[in-house]
Amino acid sequence: MTTNDIQPTPTATAPQGVKPHRLIKLVVDVHWREQVVVRQIDGVSPQPPQRFAPEAFVAWAAKQAQLADEVHCCYEAGPFGFVLHRRLVGLGIKNLVVRPRNWDEYGKKVKTDRRDALALLSCLDRYVAGNTEALTSIRVPAEAEEQSRSITRQRAQLLEHRKRLAAQGLSCARYYGHDLPEEWWRAKKFEALRKELPEFLFTLLESLQRIALLVNEQFDARSDQIESAQTEVLPTGLGALTSQVLDREIGSWSRFENRRHVATCS
Repeated sequence: MTTNDIQPTPTATAPQGVKPHRLIKLVVDVHWREQVVVRQIDGVSPQPPQRFAPEAFVAWAAKQAQLADEVHCCYEAGPFGFVLHRRLVGLGIKNLVVRPRNWDEYGKKVKTDRRDALALLSCLDRYVAGNTEALTSIRVPAEAEEQSRSITRQRAQLLEHRKRLAAQGLSCARYYGHDLPEEWWRAKKFEALRKELPEFLFTLLESLQRIALLVNEQFDARSDQIESAQTEVLPTGLGALTSQVLDREIGSWSRFENRRHVATCS
């Protein structure tokens, strides 16, 4: 179905200033180039899935907010963050970002956008009716929290990238019957290998070593940036880097009521 096949919005006669519908529920299967949406108006059966370009969907959602007293929407958390959530909330829509799940509960091995959207709509219907166990919502961080957290997560990604490069070099050396010292890519250690390794092997490792040095430079820069942000005095045994990583992942400690809630945070 294309945007040309979109079902028209049912009209209803209503007094001036009164919206024609009480409740509209939307579920969205989010993709980069399109959004697949299923809509349910009041208590009638869900409409067939509709496909929108991302900006067209936001414009259409704004119209839904003018048609009903309440518009509830949800979509599964994924690689596109919370940009869509914030735009929907800005339109007055009550949106939830929910934990992804396998909607093929009976193992039929049939997965389509339509099936997933209809299954999610069924859960949203129960959630809006008062069954809060029907969906598990994700806490949406404030934009400042999200940006701060991305810095520490990038640091972790740089560390993993450096480890992969080191492992690739070690694998290459052992393939040819040679071993490498720990952190072989560091300048002094690598230069010492020049006399120990065959020239062709040293040349192979040289490309990896140069990349590893660049990655390590960025890793150190990110670490310094994060540590320098710590201004409060810390208890013995807790370093500035660890403290900052914890704070940025948690976002707001005040959202926990007790120690058990902290322990179950994921």
